[in-house]
Amino acid sequence: MKKVIFFKAILPALIVASLISFVMLEYQRFINEPLNVTTQNVTYVVAPGMNLKVISKDLQQKGLTDIPPLYLQLYGRFTSQAHLIKAGEYAIQPGTTLPALLSQLVSGKVLMNALTVVEGMTAQQLINMLVTHPKIKVTLPEPTVAAAMNALGEPEKNGEGWFLPETYHFPTGTTDIEFLKRAYTQMQQQLEQAWEQRDENLPYQHPYEALIMASVIEKETAIADERSEIAGVFVRRLQKGMRLQTDPTVIYGLGDTFDGNLRKKDLQTDTPFNTYTRAGLPPAPICLPSIESIQAALHPAAGDSLYFVATGKDGRHVFSSNLRDHNNAVRRYQLKKQ
Repeated sequence: MKKVIFFKAILPALIVASLISFVMLEYQRFINEPLNVTTQNVTYVVAPGMNLKVISKDLQQKGLTDIPPLYLQLYGRFTSQAHLIKAGEYAIQPGTTLPALLSQLVSGKVLMNALTVVEGMTAQQLINMLVTHPKIKVTLPEPTVAAAMNALGEPEKNGEGWFLPETYHFPTGTTDIEFLKRAYTQMQQQLEQAWEQRDENLPYQHPYEALIMASVIEKETAIADERSEIAGVFVRRLQKGMRLQTDPTVIYGLGDTFDGNLRKKDLQTDTPFNTYTRAGLPPAPICLPSIESIQAALHPAAGDSLYFVATGKDGRHVFSSNLRDHNNAVRRYQLKKQ
């Protein structure tokens, strides 16, 4: 009888002790057991509207953990983190535990994508790149520069030239408009700063004309140390009332009709961008210029050269101060005649 009474008395204590032991073991497992991420990072996406309950079940369904979903939910509530999760794409590294993952989701340190806007590309090429990028959310009603400028609140502005070429880092789900606004704002800031430090006596009435010139320089050379020299040629031609006579503007004016072969008739076909038939700068930029080309436009090299021709070697040019020397250079480098 005494044994029965003893067991009845001790049994609840044993049950409680067993439960406490189980809870402690499970807690240690929850705290220390890493997710099923082994040799490389795993990308995990928290979509907008996903809460901790959905996430904890999703982690188990994806095979990232076999720890019951309730554990993470209770831990999130107990630590007051459950409501702080931020949407985005996260990289889960090997060795990450559930508490560490929750901290990561709360921190908002999302995986960043990189996209390089290359100097010399057109605004339309940039938009085409954005609307086909798998990590960018398309919101433009149509993939055109006009639609982009309208979305940016600048419907009257020609968008060509207004997006700064550089490498941008952005989280998955960034919209096309958010990306374009960032590049647009940076170009505005860089142009304004460069304009304030420009050389004196330049043939530009406002920063936009410098942007136009920079775009022409960008298309004329990929050689860094030639930019300011080419800028000097164009500036002197404008100051003397000479036409720029630059092929890239003609090609831009031809649009989709250009087949890759610039002919004599193309140089004679008048368009707003044909600097052989029209004096002064073209009416708008012809590409997205780099900050280096903007600097060259605003700080042209001094000298007396008025002409240049491609040598066909390493993308370089030879410069001349008079038409006779220029024609000789054309015969030598373009017509291959000595």
